This record gives sequence, C-alpha cells and structure tokens, in this order.
Amino acid sequence: MFKILLLCFLSWACFSDGADFDHPAIYQLTEPVDHAEEPTWDGRKNILFYVDIHTGRVYSYNYETTEVKFIQLDGEVTPVIPSENNDNLLIVGLNRAVLAVEWDGTNELGRQKVLSEVSQEFPTSRVNEGKADKQGRLWIGTMGVEDQTTGIVDPDAGIFYKITKETLDNPTVKIAPVNISNGLAWNAANDKFYYVDSLTLEIAEYDYNDESGTISNRRVAFDMRDHPELAGHPDGLTIDEDDNLWVAIYKGGVVLKINPTERALLQVLSLPARDITSTMWGGPNLDILFVTTSRISLTEEERLIYPAAGSVFAVTNLNAKGRPVFNANLIDSI
Repeated sequence: MFKILLLCFLSWACFSDGADFDHPAIYQLTEPVDHAEEPTWDGRKNILFYVDIHTGRVYSYNYETTEVKFIQLDGEVTPVIPSENNDNLLIVGLNRAVLAVEWDGTNELGRQKVLSEVSQEFPTSRVNEGKADKQGRLWIGTMGVEDQTTGIVDPDAGIFYKITKETLDNPTVKIAPVNISNGLAWNAANDKFYYVDSLTLEIAEYDYNDESGTISNRRVAFDMRDHPELAGHPDGLTIDEDDNLWVAIYKGGVVLKINPTERALLQVLSLPARDITSTMWGGPNLDILFVTTSRISLTEEERLIYPAAGSVFAVTNLNAKGRPVFNANLIDSI
C-alpha cells in the first residue's frame, strides 16, 4: 500500500493532559512535484486527489494500487473537489475561475466547463484553497501574486467567496480583503467554521449557520505568535472527529494538532520537508493523515537537505481519525 517507510517517531511536543500517543509512522507515497497542495479524499473510489499548483496538474493517488495519474490543465490549479451527484466530475479552481472537469482519476481528461469567475478587481490574483460545505456550496478564496523565489505575496489582494448553483454568475463575498486565503473546516456540530489567512498567523473561528450559509462573530482560535518556538505560518488544515485541527505549517516543517476550543497546542508532528502545505484524512477508515508538501521555494542546497520535499506523505498511528468530507453540488453534468 505505501511505498517507503521514512521514519517512525514520537512527535517532539505533546501537551495534552495525560494523552498517550502511539508513535506516528510517516510514509512517502509519491515522487516529489514542485508544489503539491489541496489533498482531497474520495471515499467512493479510495482515491486521494491533489494538485501541483503551478504546473496545472491534477493528480490522483489510488490507495488500492498505489498508482499515480494526472491530467494537465492550462494554468495554476487548486483546489480539487469531487462532485456530489457525479463521481466522475471534479470541481477545480483554475487561475481565477471555477471549472467542472470530467475525470475519473484513471482515464483520459474529458470535457471542461467554466462555472464561475472571481476576483475581477485583482487580475493578477489566483484561486487558492477551497472546500464544499454540507449543502454542497463551494467556499473558495484567492490570493495576490506570489514571488515563487522569495514567497512574498501582494497583501490584501485576495477575497474569500461562497458559491452556489444560484450564484455562479455572482459569487458572494464572505471575507475581504485577505492576503492568502488558505485552510478551512467545519466542526462536527456544523455550527463553527475555521479559516486561515496565512499572513495573519492566526486560525480564525466563526459562528456558522448551515441553513443560511453565513459566518459571523470572528475570534482567534489559535495564534502562532503565542508560540515563538514555532517557525512558519499556517497553511491548509483538516479536522478530526474530536474537532481537533491538523494544520500544515509552511516554512515550519510541521503539522500542528490544535484544540481550537481551548486554544491549545496538543502535538507537533515533524515531517521530512520544510514547506508543509495541507492535510486531509483518508483511507478506508479515515485514520490516515495525508500531508502535501512543496519544494518550489527551496534553494538547490535546501533540496539536498529535503530530498522528499514536494511529495505526498501518509501518517498513521495517530490515534485519531477524520470525518467524510463534503462534495460540491454545483453541477450534475457537463
């Protein structure tokens, strides 16, 4: 099932009250790409979808066969979200558009259709992370142009949107401006929403109304500045069945397990890459943490230090598991 066992160790920090963590095992699943991002588990097929943003490639990792396939799109691509009523249809962000793409994760790329366009006021921006909510609505954000060498991003040039079947022509702005719209998740009760604008160094928590699809009453669930021992900034994230967040830390080399209710750092999981981009629960029992990483900002010397950077990793033995993700309900067929 997994290709390479890299290391097995107890994460270097665990601050829960008496919690007894097994030793996490970390496996490299794929060969490196430049900027792997946005892992999405499709339990209908036992496939992990992910992207290489700047090459325009959407990848699939087959859990049963370990085969990796990809399709090529024209532009910068992220996120990738399975469609609710058609398991051969993906909802994909491409440049500043949202597309429906026919692909089953194995065979050739099929038809494509532009569903929506965003952020007309920032023509050099692009879409970044996004997910579907319980009703199949798409929540997706943008970010300003990024210098891939320095990582510097144009500030306040991003917007966070909600898109429904009815608002494809006029997506609803939910948060503006933002810098780098990144990780997002909903709690089990579906009444809290978590969101990352990376340059703020914060994970924000909002009250969430699923019926209306609204967020309100922003507060800080976690602030990196409260932990000077940690480097980097928060990127993508996922949530487990106990409502703990698992947050990728870009330029920090770690995934953080956070209890957002207590604003408590529970665990720091080190990985063999500096730039950790996102996380997602998957596998048949939803107890494997898939982690994407990047090498695009590494120097040649740093790539020697982190030869596996840009790979997708699987982490097991975490004594945690996730919940099924929601699929997008924007279109049934092309």
